[in-house]
Amino acid sequence: MLRLYTYFRSSAAYRVRIALNLKGLAYAAVPVHLVRDGGQQNQPAYRALSPLGTVPALQTGDGTFTQSLAIIEYLDEIHPLPPLLPASAEDRARVRALAQTIACDIHPVNNLRVLQYLGKHFAATQEQKDAWYRHWVNAGLLAVEQLLSAHPSTGAFCHGDAPTLADCCLVPQVFNARRFDCPLTALPTIRRIVAACEALPAFCNAAPAMQPDAE
Repeated sequence: MLRLYTYFRSSAAYRVRIALNLKGLAYAAVPVHLVRDGGQQNQPAYRALSPLGTVPALQTGDGTFTQSLAIIEYLDEIHPLPPLLPASAEDRARVRALAQTIACDIHPVNNLRVLQYLGKHFAATQEQKDAWYRHWVNAGLLAVEQLLSAHPSTGAFCHGDAPTLADCCLVPQVFNARRFDCPLTALPTIRRIVAACEALPAFCNAAPAMQPDAE
């Protein structure tokens, strides 16, 4: 049985939950609360699995893996159907670029540990942290909107008419954008794609509210 170390509101863990569901893979969720007890991700037992103290971590018969994009590509190689990356090198590059724009450019400057650092070391108020969050999410999602709306390969989903790695990343980021009241009116393509994703059980069952540790 796969064991996924997860936190219900972590967008990185959310990505992997979506991928596991799309693949039809059963897994045991092991909650790691990122705030309680000083952050359970900081406890030595978890740091032994994930030295950076981030979620998700996926334990398999092959070992323990970290970093959501690496985990999803691992799953795609081990369980190739349905594929989460397209067949051609050009199309794979496009899907990876969309995914990495979200996972490597938007998400890192807005995750919990960055927001906590802004408060602890720069005395940023909640209002200032929210403004920081909205600025970077808005800039990043506007770029994603342009990449999607201007490309002929965009279909019902980010690439074509089946979910890919890009959709696994987009939906959690939009969930967080909504949570922080980021404006989405200028993102019609993103909103359309997210609606198509959220109509699928694989995405619905991966949502934060559906997780055993949801608060």
